[in-house]
Amino acid sequence: MKTEITYLGHIIRVDSGTIEVEVSNEIPSAAPIINGRLYKIGQIGTFVKIPIGNITIYGIVSSVSNTPSKTDEAILKYSFGSRFLTVQLVGEKVGEDDFEKGIGTYPTINDEVHIVIEKDLFDIYGKKDAGSIEIGKHSSSENLSVYADLHRLVLRHCAILGSTGSGKSNTTVSILKAILNGYQGSRIILVDPHGEYSSAFPEAKVLKINDPANPLFIPFWLMSFDELAYFLVGAKPTDDQKPDYRLFRDLVTTLKKENCNLKSGVVNPDFVTSDSPIPFSARKLWHEMNWLLNATFSSSNKDDQTRATAQEINAGDCENLIPAQFTPYPTNNTEPFKSKHQEYYSYEKKILSRLKDSRFDFLFNPGDFKDANSDKDLHHLLNEWIGSDSKLSILDLSGVPFEVLDITVGLITRFVYDSMFWGRNETYTGKNRPLLLAYEEAHNYLNKNDNNSYSKSAVERVFKEGRKFGLGALVISQRPSEISETILAQVGTFIALRLTNSGDQSIVKSSAPDNLNSLIDLLPSLRTGEAIIVGEAIKIPSRVRLKLNVPRPTSDDPKLVEKWQQEHPTNEENYKTVVTRIRQQKF
Repeated sequence: MKTEITYLGHIIRVDSGTIEVEVSNEIPSAAPIINGRLYKIGQIGTFVKIPIGNITIYGIVSSVSNTPSKTDEAILKYSFGSRFLTVQLVGEKVGEDDFEKGIGTYPTINDEVHIVIEKDLFDIYGKKDAGSIEIGKHSSSENLSVYADLHRLVLRHCAILGSTGSGKSNTTVSILKAILNGYQGSRIILVDPHGEYSSAFPEAKVLKINDPANPLFIPFWLMSFDELAYFLVGAKPTDDQKPDYRLFRDLVTTLKKENCNLKSGVVNPDFVTSDSPIPFSARKLWHEMNWLLNATFSSSNKDDQTRATAQEINAGDCENLIPAQFTPYPTNNTEPFKSKHQEYYSYEKKILSRLKDSRFDFLFNPGDFKDANSDKDLHHLLNEWIGSDSKLSILDLSGVPFEVLDITVGLITRFVYDSMFWGRNETYTGKNRPLLLAYEEAHNYLNKNDNNSYSKSAVERVFKEGRKFGLGALVISQRPSEISETILAQVGTFIALRLTNSGDQSIVKSSAPDNLNSLIDLLPSLRTGEAIIVGEAIKIPSRVRLKLNVPRPTSDDPKLVEKWQQEHPTNEENYKTVVTRIRQQKF
């Protein structure tokens, strides 16, 4: 075996998961040519193999030195001019069986170590099967494709992480296209806060806030009551003991029970709660509160202060936010009497403020989904998102102000989760047609330090429980250290591009096998479009090169030098459009 051209050296030390190799001085070159291909000896992250009978053990080079790790004066003298490799053992292949992670038989001192050539790499990574997708090419070989197990990639969840400019968007496109092109029944929803991905997926169904052709509607009444109370008036579930909070919930429930004859089917009012996703008018909610606060009555007894005893002059107009008018009450405590229904005093003006804020129009005025009398119901909304002919739906949130991005993502996630949960046994959804939810720029709305986040709560639920109902998730972020720890703890596969921040690197390092941290240490030096992939979906942690996609997402850097070389006219009129968009918060 020592005469073989692949011979590298012999083992001089064995630990539980690491061996040390002395490279033979008889190797004529540090870059031998084998079968017409150049192989460099001692490259960090490259493979070596240890043949022991019909077992071949594989390892990854983690460090290179001209001295052994444990030395004394005699060894130093003996090893002068030698080269030593530290190799982390990763798996083995028995006979003609497939490669497996883990070590069953350990090598011993003086066992031979050989260079892994391209044929060996094919033995490790295998061929594409019916349950996998090609992620990219192995960095050690342009001809070697690296595959990921699709089931584990999706339902065990995945994360694409990388610093700005490392190639995250291109990697996301590569992964999604591999799924869409390989599986005709695949179904993906991509949450796109910056509107970058429609250019990369011309065949996708793109729904966008305020878009005249394909508008994205997200009705406010999809919120649970706790979410609605916090959004409208800043109330928390801990306020449940307060009378005004309980009355508020009762009022919402009453308004929902008035609208049970829906296009998706008639709902039994006895089953309706404040959490039921049933249309009701937020304007009518405000109007009812305002009426109770400002009405005057012929009776001073609170229990008798009802609509029958009200001194109403004008009913007002709830749709146009015009309050009702009443006979003014005198100051001498005579009829008509001032209202004693002051429970909503702290709520009414907060709700009015929300209704008048144009940033929330897409929530309060959701087009064809506005109320029970509208042309469409939630089954139409679900069909637009996950039931259309397009396998990919892009929810473009670029028209959503940052202040309400959290609410928007939370509602999208919870509605999709509920549809998969309650439809888990149907033939066309749930377990019978799994769904991947992809979250771009996840650190912006899944921040671990935000304890009052709609989106974080909803997405955490998907990561913890979605697998059981056919719902997988993918997070894409440049700052993994800011993302919820609950979410990251449930990620089964990490695709890590160049990461320069030590805190971000530690997130990936903590998820990798303990004896492969040297591979993670390569993160700061990765080339653009190159990634370290670790986790359940891949046979062995690998350094992978992803292809450049055309068309690309519109996330590339501006051509600064080219644009700065051009002369630009100066005209104050140019900025009128920009200022108007800032004020309206609309493109």
